[in-house]
Amino acid sequence: MSFSREEIKASLEKWNLAWDRHDLNGVMELFHDEIVFENWTGGKACGKETLRKAWAPWFANHGGFRFIEEDTFIDEKEQKVLYRWLLEWPSFEKGHEGKPEKRRGIDVLHFQDGKIIEKLTYSKTTIDISGERHQLGLSHK
Repeated sequence: MSFSREEIKASLEKWNLAWDRHDLNGVMELFHDEIVFENWTGGKACGKETLRKAWAPWFANHGGFRFIEEDTFIDEKEQKVLYRWLLEWPSFEKGHEGKPEKRRGIDVLHFQDGKIIEKLTYSKTTIDISGERHQLGLSHK
């Protein structure tokens, strides 16, 4: 089953609202049971329940995060999305803990049967903390 461009866009809008509410169950709704997720640190989770377990502490302990959609490209034929975002949250970088941080990145999303089956997340290697540019330290998981 393929989704139309409009169906993909509507699904992503609902998904973004779930992220805004810090609603893990709402975020997980768009993932395929066989989701493969890789993050910018090289971390990987295979399967919806594995991803839910990996993200549960993050959602429970880091409620100050917010993803802002900057640009979205939808390839209806291939069922793929390129989603550019800005993450705003309290920093976890050593020496800057709790200060406002901004980080830019891209998600490459592959859909199958109307669900995200693959989510590859890439982040810039520089971040903005309290208005100053810093090299990403990857001091947290």
